[in-house]
Amino acid sequence: MTPTLFILAAGMGSRYGGLKQIDGIGPNGETIMDYSVYDALRAGFGKIVFVIRKDFEDDFRRVVLSKYQGKVACEICFQSVDKVPAGCTYNEERTKPWGTNHAVLMGKEYIHEPFAVINADDFYGRESYQVLADYLKSVEGTKGQYCMVGYRVANTLSENGTVSRGVCTTDANNYLTDVVERTKIEEKNGQIVFSEGDQDTPLDPNTPVSMNMWGFTPEYFDYTEEAFRAFLAEKGQDIKSEFYIPTVVNDLVRSGKVSCKVLDTPSKWFGVTYGEDKPQVVMKINQLINTGVYPAKLF
Repeated sequence: MTPTLFILAAGMGSRYGGLKQIDGIGPNGETIMDYSVYDALRAGFGKIVFVIRKDFEDDFRRVVLSKYQGKVACEICFQSVDKVPAGCTYNEERTKPWGTNHAVLMGKEYIHEPFAVINADDFYGRESYQVLADYLKSVEGTKGQYCMVGYRVANTLSENGTVSRGVCTTDANNYLTDVVERTKIEEKNGQIVFSEGDQDTPLDPNTPVSMNMWGFTPEYFDYTEEAFRAFLAEKGQDIKSEFYIPTVVNDLVRSGKVSCKVLDTPSKWFGVTYGEDKPQVVMKINQLINTGVYPAKLF
C-alpha cells in the first residue's frame, strides 16, 4: 500500500490577501500545490486528500483538481467550525475553524494508511517528499512511529518579514523530544534570531524547525479526536483558541505513546506568507525549471 498525501488547504490567507492556495506561480498557472503533488507522485505517494473550505469548492475543483484527472486518485474533505466530535460544545460566536490539527481530523474517514501532512502554500522540495515517502513505507502496519521533516532554519526564512516556526529539540538518534512555536524569527545583522518581547535569542542556522510536514500512521486520528475533546472542554469557549499539530505530537511524545523521527532535508523551503513573497517564489520556480528539476508544464 502506498502512502497518502494530505494537503491542508483551508487557511484563510489573511496575511497574503487572498486565496493563495489557488494562486498560479508556475509558467502555466501551476500552484504551489501542483508542485507538491508532482513531487509526491515521483516519491511514491499514491493518493491525494485535500481539506478545504466549502465556500471555494467550485474554484478549487476547476483550478486544481481538474489537472489531476486520470493521473492520481484525489478526494476532498471540508473543514468548518461546527465539525466537532459528538457531544462537544463551543462558543457559538466563533467563526474560524480550530487550526491545523482540527484540519487533520477532517481526514479520518478518508485515510486508512500511512500519510503525510503538508501545508498547501509551502514549497517543500523533492528531497523532502522522498525521505518522507521512504519512511512512511517503512512503518506500514505499525503504530506510533511518526516522523517530521526537519528543515534547517536558515533555509526557511522570508525576505519580507518575520516567520513562525516550530523550533525542534532532538535526542542523539534524531528523535523529537520537544518542539516550541517561535512566532518571530528573522535574520538581523547577519544572525538568525527569534524575538520574545524586547529580547532576541540567537538560533544556529542548522537548527531543525517544523514546516508542518509530518508523517503519521492512521491511529493518529484517534489520538487527535481524544485530544480535541479535551481541548474543547478546556478552551472551547475561547473564540481565538487554536488546536495545533505540534501540541498534540509533543504530548504524545512526552507521554511515551509514540516516537517522532526528525528527518533531515537539504531542501530549501519557500512560500507565500506575504503577498510580497510571490515574485520571489515565481523566480525560484523558474530557476528550478531552467535547471531541469521540473518540466515547464507539470500536468
